[in-house]
Amino acid sequence: MNALQLDTVLLSKDRTCLEILDQTLLPGTIKVLHVSKIEDIWEAIKLLRVRGAPAIGVCAGYGIALTASNIDTDNPKTFEEKFMEQKNYLASSRPTAVNLFWALDRMERTMRANLDKPVAQIKEILFQEAQDIRDEDVAISRSIGEIGFGLLHHGDGILTHCNAGTLATAKYGTATAPMYVAQEKGWTDFRVYCDETRPLLQGARLTAFELHNAGIDTTLICDNMASLMMKSGKINIVFVGCDRVTRNGDTANKIGTSGVAILAKNYGIPFYVCAPSSTIDMSLETGDQIPIEERDPDEVTEMWYKERMAPAGVKVCNPAFDVTDHSFITGIITEKGLALPPFDKAFERFGIGK
Repeated sequence: MNALQLDTVLLSKDRTCLEILDQTLLPGTIKVLHVSKIEDIWEAIKLLRVRGAPAIGVCAGYGIALTASNIDTDNPKTFEEKFMEQKNYLASSRPTAVNLFWALDRMERTMRANLDKPVAQIKEILFQEAQDIRDEDVAISRSIGEIGFGLLHHGDGILTHCNAGTLATAKYGTATAPMYVAQEKGWTDFRVYCDETRPLLQGARLTAFELHNAGIDTTLICDNMASLMMKSGKINIVFVGCDRVTRNGDTANKIGTSGVAILAKNYGIPFYVCAPSSTIDMSLETGDQIPIEERDPDEVTEMWYKERMAPAGVKVCNPAFDVTDHSFITGIITEKGLALPPFDKAFERFGIGK
């Protein structure tokens, strides 16, 4: 099945639950979860059933609209209090991806701007705002794809890390969007190399799955093969996604991304970060201020093995993200345009953070 035909997260037509594609089961099993309780939405985000910064934002928007619709009160003040309890709970699910907080803050602003209306009407407005977040995400990904496509040449070998594809967004993806746009324009002579992305294998399970099924020339490589592939001339350009960008252009993305950027710089290969403007956090000056999520050690030692592949009791370090210094980034592709260094000035020209 073409991944562009898969919806990562939707609100059910009767608005009683979220329909979430369980990405922990891909590529072997395609299963859609139907979740309605706030605890189950929190768990879906926490356990990466829905993942990727834009998709998390869409899920958060839908999720808070759904759970708020079940608040049993006609008093706007009581509704506000219950809404904030739900918002703060959902915000605790993941610490790094800024889209989670961006979407929840946007929903809060919408709620507060309409507190003079009946509660039933506020609930309807929140549902529409959540849908707007999803629709905008599709348009944003397409715009990033068009800008990224303009950086490609016929015959290019493209490297990507983790999954910033359609499975991480509402459609098209961010880092994969230039590839889908190229395919739509009839290009058939480019190649994509997917880092497997240890320890959760998003590159192997998700990016390779969606690009291969879309009919794009796709090759899976282990993370530690990237240097050889670059040195041999097989890689001409790198596109990656990100979960947060700071004012100076430092970017947090899946662990291993900073190493790819350093290698690309060494071999003179352009390295582009594909970042919806909602991932740019102008309140943080540098990447040193980005909180890095530490995940369960079992993801490294046991998750993908029939038997444990490390000594029992050995210490495990499992940070989910690393920060790529802005000095290794050629450009940051936003839906508003291609940002070039100095990144803070470029973001300001695009009106980001105002």
